[in-house]
Amino acid sequence: MLEFLNGRFTYIAHGCIETNAEDQKGSRLFYIHQSFLNILEIYSPSLAAMENLYFGKNISSAMSVAESRGVLLLALASKSLPVRELTPNAIKKAVVGISNAGKKQIQEMVKLILGLKEIPKPDHAADALGAAICAAHNGSPAI
Repeated sequence: MLEFLNGRFTYIAHGCIETNAEDQKGSRLFYIHQSFLNILEIYSPSLAAMENLYFGKNISSAMSVAESRGVLLLALASKSLPVRELTPNAIKKAVVGISNAGKKQIQEMVKLILGLKEIPKPDHAADALGAAICAAHNGSPAI
């Protein structure tokens, strides 16, 4: 979560919703949904930014990601929040300046842009902050 006003970023928070891999899929998706709704209540964002799903080589993990993404989109829709869906290349270009940047480059630039002491952990959190930075560069005030 960050704010972008007058051309400046203010870091607010980041994190990752984790579930127990041994729980049933429905229970895990419900937990993600409820946790995300709670986060939306706490921070009251005006916009969400989300990376488009990229299948790559591992189709089975992509299915789980798609299901989780659907649950997040449902939560955002229930709060009438607009969502900016961004390509991985657009995020890389906005954060690093080149569309073929590596994961480590993105993490370092997110840290630098937001004035953080260390790279956001886990990796997914740095990716999400990168998406927020990209959306802000495209005219979004608070993400």
